[in-house]
Amino acid sequence: MSGLHIGVHFALVWICLGTIVEGAPVVPDADPAEATDFYQLFNNPDAHLSLATAPTTLDYITEHGYPAERHYVTTEDGYIISLFRIPYSHNLQNEDQQRPIAFIQHGLFGSSDSWPCLGPDDALPFLLSDAGYDVWMGNARGNRYSRNHTSLSTKHPNFWRFSWHEIGYFDIAASIDYTLSTENGKGQTGIHYVGHSQGTTVLFALLSSRPEYNAKIKTAHMLAPVAFMDHMDDFLVNTLSPYLGLNNAYSRLFCSQEFLPYNDFVLALLYNICRTGSVVSDFCSSSNDNTTQEGRTNKTASYMIIGVMPAGVSTDQILHYMQEHQSGHFREFDYGTKRNLKYYGTETPADYPTEKITCEMHMWYSDNDEMAAVEDVIRLSVTIPNAIMHHMEDPLWDHGDFAMNWEVRYYINEPIIAIMNKHEAENPQ
Repeated sequence: MSGLHIGVHFALVWICLGTIVEGAPVVPDADPAEATDFYQLFNNPDAHLSLATAPTTLDYITEHGYPAERHYVTTEDGYIISLFRIPYSHNLQNEDQQRPIAFIQHGLFGSSDSWPCLGPDDALPFLLSDAGYDVWMGNARGNRYSRNHTSLSTKHPNFWRFSWHEIGYFDIAASIDYTLSTENGKGQTGIHYVGHSQGTTVLFALLSSRPEYNAKIKTAHMLAPVAFMDHMDDFLVNTLSPYLGLNNAYSRLFCSQEFLPYNDFVLALLYNICRTGSVVSDFCSSSNDNTTQEGRTNKTASYMIIGVMPAGVSTDQILHYMQEHQSGHFREFDYGTKRNLKYYGTETPADYPTEKITCEMHMWYSDNDEMAAVEDVIRLSVTIPNAIMHHMEDPLWDHGDFAMNWEVRYYINEPIIAIMNKHEAENPQ
């Protein structure tokens, strides 16, 4: 599912709703009985969503008979993030054998819930487990599973002062180290990594900024890689980035806060906006039949994820992407001239030195990806010494297909596992 695409659509919906409310004329003599109750327009009686009863990644895993664990990891800067694990396959009964580690990272607005929802026949975590891997699923700071800190509350603005740079630099680094520190991880040289959308961006940021982590990556698989964004052909991004991608009053008002607070009202509101028949459902590309060819997307899995999305995100993550779109650079967060001098010692942030990404880097891309244009993916790939390109031949394959297409097992998951297996066979521990 396209996290950035959905997020931008949600942003526009939110802005439009705010504009409607602010611009609604006051009619003092109007009959209250005839006034429109706007809340009731979105209050679908069949949509009783509650975070307290929403399924978790543990539920998605255990309902299919697989063992599941939740682990808590503290990052260097004090965030406490959650990792979910399928430690072994109940089909293989291989818990007493050493198993290579596979780590999977979600996209923007998502969580680890995104991965197992396709079920045991198609979802990458289950396929990896049955192929003999120790499977871990990460969660970025700020989402529903990573909302704790050693000293900060989510109500404190400092909690939300992070972009995807910090997620890569701190969260992914801590996650890799933690998986290798477990009993099964000891003695292993590294992990296999799979990321979708923002899950690719964070690894690019980590391996560029902390190149020593390249040695801890056996193979990396970037699904719909997002770094350079010059050629992104998305109407809403093109519309909003001139406002949010520059240092101005708009971006300053938008920065360092939780975007669309993770609570029952927001989930119910978005659910009703995106439900079939809603007058504004066109904004929800992931669940709208008009935006995908019939039969391409696993709609059951999509609706399961809508019930727990957005999972929690900082507005700075969105701003950082908007900055990339405006600047044409893949670089660290731009705080403005004065703060850049304070943080970086230069007026503008430095570009990520992607030439320092030396691990075996597989990049999976397509012609119809509205968020990761072919030209931008190629531009990035030529800077990475060991980039291996996998072009999707299906001309309709888009950003969300990498996660939710009915044929994702055949076109993506099984080829990735074959590459991992080949690496393990040629590089025994």
